[in-house]
Amino acid sequence: MKIKTSEFITSSSKIVQCPESVLPEFAFIGRSNVGKSSLINMLTGRKSLAKVSGRPGKTQLINHFLINNEWYLVDLPGYGWARVAKSEKQKWGVMIHDYIVEREGLVCLFVLVDSRLPPQPIDVEFINWLGEKGIPFTIVFTKADKQSKNKTQSGIAKYRKHLSAYWEKLPDVFVTSAVDHQGKEDVLSYIERLI
Repeated sequence: MKIKTSEFITSSSKIVQCPESVLPEFAFIGRSNVGKSSLINMLTGRKSLAKVSGRPGKTQLINHFLINNEWYLVDLPGYGWARVAKSEKQKWGVMIHDYIVEREGLVCLFVLVDSRLPPQPIDVEFINWLGEKGIPFTIVFTKADKQSKNKTQSGIAKYRKHLSAYWEKLPDVFVTSAVDHQGKEDVLSYIERLI
């Protein structure tokens, strides 16, 4: 798939404010600072479609981007250690939960995980919760350029082993780097197949 057009449509703080659910939606989520905005910009070929920040918790709303006038790329707030008030985090939690569980147009959720880290409890809990809820998702390992290919593959193998304690069949996995565009074609082809 070639992304020819990508435009920001709206930011929503509640699911009822999201655009009418007539087009397929592919949402991206991950812990704060996992490289979500950088990945979205890499996939769309736009330098600043999604706002990149060194400060965790930059994305605080559900952001819809219309791609090729055919589908929505949805940027969800990160979860984890962003320095925001507890009340704000709770609001995000409700917003993310409602979107993931209730959004009819959601075709697949891309869960971003830092390829350099061992399995983090917060990611594993979230992934297992998605399984319990029957939400279609895939795991995207980010920042592959920050270490050797062998280290990345070894980290993914550890992740698979860890998850296999909970899962009979593991979800699809992608390895990406926003710096050298690794995984771009794979992710976009996957989206195209699902559409």
